[in-house]
Amino acid sequence: MNIIITGGAGFIGSNFVFHMLKEHPQDRVICLDKLTYAGNLSTLAPVMDQDNFRFVKADICDRNAVYRLFEEEHPDVIVNFAAESHVDRSIENPAIFLETNIMGTAVLMDACRKYGIQRYHQVSTDEVYGDLPLDRPDLFFTETTPIHTSSPYSSSKASADLLVLAYHRTYGLPVTISRCSNNYGPYHFPEKLIPLMIINALHDKPLPVYGDGLNVRDWLYVEDHCRAIDLILQKGRVGEVYNVGGHNEMRNIDIVKLICKELGKPESLIHHVTDRKGHDRRYAIDPTKIHKELGWLPETKFADGIKKTIQWYLDHEDWWQPIISGEYQQYYQKMYGSRG
Repeated sequence: MNIIITGGAGFIGSNFVFHMLKEHPQDRVICLDKLTYAGNLSTLAPVMDQDNFRFVKADICDRNAVYRLFEEEHPDVIVNFAAESHVDRSIENPAIFLETNIMGTAVLMDACRKYGIQRYHQVSTDEVYGDLPLDRPDLFFTETTPIHTSSPYSSSKASADLLVLAYHRTYGLPVTISRCSNNYGPYHFPEKLIPLMIINALHDKPLPVYGDGLNVRDWLYVEDHCRAIDLILQKGRVGEVYNVGGHNEMRNIDIVKLICKELGKPESLIHHVTDRKGHDRRYAIDPTKIHKELGWLPETKFADGIKKTIQWYLDHEDWWQPIISGEYQQYYQKMYGSRG
């Protein structure tokens, strides 16, 4: 098969590229990525010279470029990771999220209609469900939980999901959607919680924690997520949504303290900053459907995954060091410097 993976130079997308090349060496993988700030071509260096891999620099919003790629590669499967994905950035500049996450998705599906496709898979997020109260640990997001978004980012992803399902119902496009909890692991961009705290702690810099730090997230090791998407492509029912969760609920503050402990750094580095606007309190996914239908379960416990992740950042300073200079530093100062 020919598989186009959009956003394949980003965090989850690159891990999925590696997964597919390893698990399905008979397939051809084409990575389409705009290489925005969060897309890093150096991430793909280990596979760039493989005969069954091709990298294409393009924007999913560029209809001509997308159509041209379909004509060249005749893809069987599209997996769409390409998205603006940082909540804080969406609060600063909503427009780019609407453009990429909604209009870009529409361009991809129009290409699928025009040229034919076996499967279009949309990678979404549990944030489309809004949040859950901290005092109801018995509540979880299921695939039937109503959409109730909190930020421009989650609204744009929810809009894309609805568009994907509409293309299935209206045009018969063979689609699936997965909604995952927070991912962590190798190649995670340093603006996100876990890599940010690791790198700051290594440099004995303040560890900025929003509000009281009691916000709860369900953490999913990225390799477990990749396995889930692979299974959905193989066995998932067309037109269905599958929740992919890690069964690893953690408070933000506890994660930061754990990172301090693992790196031998004092908790005095923790610095509480003004909370994010509309900050969701708790996310938690019920992955019963994907387990019962496809046999998937997360394999990586958080205690093990976080140690592997910390070790990866210790071993790969050559990957993240160039990222934390220049534009990212300006953004970091803007987001955290004035929140003290």
